[in-house]
Amino acid sequence: MDQKLEAEIVAKILKGDRQAYALLVEEYKSPIYNLAYRMTGNAEDAEDLTQETFIRAYQYLWRYDPRKKFFTWLYTIAVNLIKNHFKKNKKEKLSEELSASSLIDNNPSPEAKLIETQEISTYLLRLKDDLRVLLIMKYMQELSFEEIARITGKSLSAVKMRIYRGLEKMKELLKE
Repeated sequence: MDQKLEAEIVAKILKGDRQAYALLVEEYKSPIYNLAYRMTGNAEDAEDLTQETFIRAYQYLWRYDPRKKFFTWLYTIAVNLIKNHFKKNKKEKLSEELSASSLIDNNPSPEAKLIETQEISTYLLRLKDDLRVLLIMKYMQELSFEEIARITGKSLSAVKMRIYRGLEKMKELLKE
């Protein structure tokens, strides 16, 4: 969905057309769910976090800047909710039971192919939340460094360095 269409849909919603919000939910529910699932390793938590993301986005839609991509704004909400979920639950032990089928991508990058195996996903869950989310955004969601920087509020160089560190940590875990 292009930025202009997103802005038009948001304008309709803000004028009272609640049904228009379903278009945004339909368009973005899969990537938001995938992020939540890959971060938590738990389908139920992922569903709850996805729903909460869309509820929160609807509540604060008036804050959305139509000059920017809606997806980036929505993704930022999702990332923050996931971080809060971990804080609230005192970083409970994550489930290591990921279904390999949920990680399949039609044209994954070489890094994504490596990360998307069951074994690698288990190691990915062992990373700190901030590194895990960056690797998921880059190699599973295939966001650009620039998009990740906008979502996280970090500088481009900081994002690149953190992703590099995340990959290095993954290598260390694999050697163990």
